[in-house]
Amino acid sequence: MRLVVIESPYAGDVETNVGYAKRCVWDCLRRGEAPYASHLLFTQEGILDDRDPEERLLGLSAGLAWGRSAATVAVYLDRGISGGMRHGMQAYAKAGIPIEPRRLDGEVTDEDRKAVEEASTDAGFSARSTLALGSLDDEP
Repeated sequence: MRLVVIESPYAGDVETNVGYAKRCVWDCLRRGEAPYASHLLFTQEGILDDRDPEERLLGLSAGLAWGRSAATVAVYLDRGISGGMRHGMQAYAKAGIPIEPRRLDGEVTDEDRKAVEEASTDAGFSARSTLALGSLDDEP
């Protein structure tokens, strides 16, 4: 089984986004992959509070550290691209880990591929997020 990091939204409509992320995990398993969705693990009650900036940073950093071992990053696009997803995509792209756009409801379009490519290389966001969150090159 190949190791796959899942990027999907979490913040905002948390209940809906968690349900969506669970469907993304199922999709990966159905494909014969071993998925990892840090936003489903670290945000559970008693672990980290995503509303606390320091705890959010800790969770994002831990997820990126695990991602060093991934064969690919599956970016699920049905609910859009969030800031956290954008940061992850940029860090993984910088580390040379392939990014694969996916949809649960429908086929991936050329527009989707372009959006993922742009989000993965947006220099303005990258500079801000790297200062705030570090990169895959940072040791945990």
